[in-house]
Amino acid sequence: MLDISAAEWTAILLSLRVAVIATLVATPFGIALAWLLARKDFWGKSVLDAVVHLPLVLPPVVTGYLLLLTFGRRGLVGGFLADHLGIVFAFRWTGAALACGVMSFPLLVRPMRLSIEAIDRRLEQAAETLGAAPFKVFFTVTLPLALPGVLAGMVLGFAKAIGEFGATITFVSNIPGETQTISSAIYSLIQTPDGDAAAGRLVIVSVVLALGALIAAEWFARRATARLHGN
Repeated sequence: MLDISAAEWTAILLSLRVAVIATLVATPFGIALAWLLARKDFWGKSVLDAVVHLPLVLPPVVTGYLLLLTFGRRGLVGGFLADHLGIVFAFRWTGAALACGVMSFPLLVRPMRLSIEAIDRRLEQAAETLGAAPFKVFFTVTLPLALPGVLAGMVLGFAKAIGEFGATITFVSNIPGETQTISSAIYSLIQTPDGDAAAGRLVIVSVVLALGALIAAEWFARRATARLHGN
């Protein structure tokens, strides 16, 4: 039951690769957007907030189709990237990372925003009074204090990316060795005669990875909180 085949290892490693890349690329954008939503008031803020959380309520297949229309070889953005920069997302592992990043983005942003909103603004104002530039206030006061939320958002985004299926298979299909992640591999195996054992192994791996991510999120958050309080 636990004898994982080479093809299964390929799907597992690809899932980890896609989830890590998606999380690392999305994190800077998530931090910036979380700060914008937490600290600034502007026209259209509610609309931007709704757009950020849209992947949570849209059917994943719809999100995947919109990505295909936008970043496919004939899409407005995808066509330009392919023709001028040689960057292709559709039916590539990079497209899987893009789809996972989009689907996990709301879960990544939300804890970061809540963490920034919980910071006492008087601390930031005190730093500004002492002559610190806005970017220095952010990197020396806001970001360290928001670190627990940042870590929690990153791990939640990573866990979501590991389990993403609908948008990924719609955008990049289910190509073994290229775009076949754990979820799409399980989908293929349960439709294959005698594929139950292999599907069961991948299910166990998925559960272990998800639990590990959640436990790691709690541990990092506790360590970050302890450091901030000098413990």
